[in-house]
Amino acid sequence: MRGLFFTFLGLFALIGATLAPSARADGERAGEFDYYVLALSWSPNWCEIEGDAKGSDQCDARHDHGWTLHGLWPQFHQGWPSYCRTPHGPPTRRMSNEMADIMGTAGLAWHQWKKHGTCTGLTGGQYYALMREAYTRVNRPAIFRKIPREVRLPASLVEEAFLKENPTWSKDSLTITCRDGFIQEARVCLSRDLEPVPCGRDVIKDCRMKDARFTPVR
Repeated sequence: MRGLFFTFLGLFALIGATLAPSARADGERAGEFDYYVLALSWSPNWCEIEGDAKGSDQCDARHDHGWTLHGLWPQFHQGWPSYCRTPHGPPTRRMSNEMADIMGTAGLAWHQWKKHGTCTGLTGGQYYALMREAYTRVNRPAIFRKIPREVRLPASLVEEAFLKENPTWSKDSLTITCRDGFIQEARVCLSRDLEPVPCGRDVIKDCRMKDARFTPVR
């Protein structure tokens, strides 16, 4: 009988562990995070990887996007919040449309609000304004817009270019990511005041490719 009791006890513990994540399905509390991650995506590479296949307007020939804003993400020292419960109002459709000049599409702006902006403790309009301010503070290396054809280069070269143009940054606050053989993003860790800070260990994972593909601006 005692053995049966412990069997049931273990079963209840297992069920509890399985159900525990669903208690947070609605997201964490807004405004509780440690720092931001600002993610900049090289648009031509994103179009090669998935944007062209999706028929994204961001990849239309009439645009000449280079480093576009992917998002400004609240981050914990380990892990990150998402889809938070917030009392603050969302951005309007007009606000989202106005973000397309630096984000590529209004749809991406809206997605970033839903997944990440709701966790900042800001209104939708304030979140968009903060994203734009963070983006404009970055000196994006002009050299990458002058590449005439696709090249292969070390990811460390992209990091060095950003550090040269942004001398207040350090290697501890910047990481370069790759995806499907392409340079994907430059991600910098920022305080709530948008000053560079060291990234957590789950963020500072540099791409180590020495021959990553880099597509020119169209």
